[in-house]
Amino acid sequence: MRINYRFFVQNMPFLLFLAALALVYIANSHLAEKKIRRINKLGKEVKELKWEYLNVKSKLMFQSKMSEVSKAVEPLGLKELSTPPQKIIIKEEP
Repeated sequence: MRINYRFFVQNMPFLLFLAALALVYIANSHLAEKKIRRINKLGKEVKELKWEYLNVKSKLMFQSKMSEVSKAVEPLGLKELSTPPQKIIIKEEP
């Protein structure tokens, strides 16, 4: 079977459909790869933020220890109590 001009013209809609289908397939694969790259990038960012969170959390836990708080407020003239606080009770009169 020879491919001639008439055959080409008769099958033009089908060939255009195949070309459009190929373009949609190529565009779809590009979009999928773009999304995969973005997902990987966001995954790395989440991992970095998780490490940063753990680092800040450990620093906060260290700074909130009683000895560290005492050191931090010492320049302000505040000292740790050596005696426990006393409870004040007010009795209501009838």
